[in-house]
Amino acid sequence: MHDEDAAKMPQHDVLIVGGGLVGASLAIALAPLGLDVGMVEAAPAGALPPVFDQRNLSFAEATVHALTALGVLPLMQQPTGAIRTIHISRAGDFGRVRLNAAAHGRSEFGRVVVARDFGEALEARLSQLQRLTRYRPATFVGLDESDGAWRRVHIAEASGQRSVGARLVVAADGARSAVRAALNIAEMTHDYAQTLFVARLRAQRAPEGNAYERLTDHGPTALLPRGDGYYGLVHGVARDEAERIGALSDVNFLARVQDIFGWRAGRFLEVGPRSSYPLIGCVAEALSAPRAVLVGNAAQSIHPLGAQGFNLGLRDALTLAECIAQRPEDPGEAALLTRYCARRAEDRQRTLAFSDGLVKLTSNPAPLLRPLRSAGLLACDSLGWLQGWLAGGAMGYRGDVPALSRGAR
Repeated sequence: MHDEDAAKMPQHDVLIVGGGLVGASLAIALAPLGLDVGMVEAAPAGALPPVFDQRNLSFAEATVHALTALGVLPLMQQPTGAIRTIHISRAGDFGRVRLNAAAHGRSEFGRVVVARDFGEALEARLSQLQRLTRYRPATFVGLDESDGAWRRVHIAEASGQRSVGARLVVAADGARSAVRAALNIAEMTHDYAQTLFVARLRAQRAPEGNAYERLTDHGPTALLPRGDGYYGLVHGVARDEAERIGALSDVNFLARVQDIFGWRAGRFLEVGPRSSYPLIGCVAEALSAPRAVLVGNAAQSIHPLGAQGFNLGLRDALTLAECIAQRPEDPGEAALLTRYCARRAEDRQRTLAFSDGLVKLTSNPAPLLRPLRSAGLLACDSLGWLQGWLAGGAMGYRGDVPALSRGAR
């Protein structure tokens, strides 16, 4: 970037495009390094991004460790729910998997957090950062080729377009990432032909730390133990049935979910407002380009079965922050980005394979697969080493785990 150009525009060590769960978490993780950080956010000041709605987020133990160390979870104003047991079964198959945190030397596997409550805590923590410039409301328009030391990013604000310089541009702008497209990074997409309904649900029996996942041909139905005495309901349906199911009355919707889920939590008494989301997976074919990197859903958007999405994205952000901490004078150098990609490879590949394989196996209605699935469920329920592998994944410990996720300070 020429000196004359540099004098005309803001310049940042790191510019994060996207102020959602992963982008905001990355800005907070970078704060101790003393870098000049910018963040491009579509939501105006005083408003939360749409992702911070009433959906329920399942935070693995590794995520809880990290967000506590980053000072976010202590700012939560609403109670979170502990996950102490996990019960997995599939309609039509024999057997089930039961995981108990106490059997693995833990008090809990993780926590259930309402997205809006988490968004408010993130916002409170962001407001404490001294070297963060927030461009909001603003949208990403495009970027120039790297000149070797900088990237010029173009954004649109209410007053018009402007350019911002950055040593490193971070794409944290979601599954339909405009930054990823501008970098000409290809992606593989997969439409699961499912729609996910989420809502708050009250049952006859209180959650008491119990999480349930009921699998069917058309997607999962899960109950997650919230901290307010309700369950967080996740209900997957076939896409061609979504409009009809979305139009059901609360009474008929509850009856449908009860019929699929069963009576492990007693009678379902009440359901709150429902939101729905089409399930489309997207995996970027590369994680970096010159002076640019992808994190979170911009890097990979996966099926929610197994509750791995945000946990994986946060580990992206934390690993990137660790790599930058080793070379803070130039956060966008090629060797640093190569190191980041290498560190993320195992966790990313294993989590993607686990999530995609689980979806394909559990949603396949082929009769010949039923005895194999039943045998698998029985094995997972009885073999200690297999239980340990499942529990480790559920708690967020795969591959090269960032220090904060391990509980280190």
